Amino acid sequence: MNTFTIAIGSDHAGYQYKEAIKAMLVAAGHTVRDLGTDSEAPCDYPDLIRPVAEAVARGECQGGIVLGGSGNGEAIVANRVRGVRCGLCWNEQTAVWSRLHNDANVLAIGQRTISQDLALTIVKVWLETPFEGGRHLQRVRKIDGE
Repeated sequence: MNTFTIAIGSDHAGYQYKEAIKAMLVAAGHTVRDLGTDSEAPCDYPDLIRPVAEAVARGECQGGIVLGGSGNGEAIVANRVRGVRCGLCWNEQTAVWSRLHNDANVLAIGQRTISQDLALTIVKVWLETPFEGGRHLQRVRKIDGE
């Protein structure tokens, strides 16, 4: 099994899932950089999500996971950081496609949209799915502006 260094961050609306995902990752042998938040107290998600995306873009972490209520705002913030390809996933298939076809290096999940068990499964699938390359490589290069 490959192990990775994963940056993780959430706002208050994703805090519970962040903690569960973090525990699962650590138990699986991954290194986790928790960039906040540390409670369910209201906070502004850009303040917590941007550092996750930046850690991935700088190569300090091999992947990132960002969480919020819907995951939409978190994906938008992450995708504003050059070099980040963040996919919002809500089932196993979207997790597969985000990695297989888009080489997503950040995963966004909405705590208010899916069950915790499904969120944990999505993370596992996302981490286990390799980038397919091939015809998708030229598209990823275009996404990255190459």
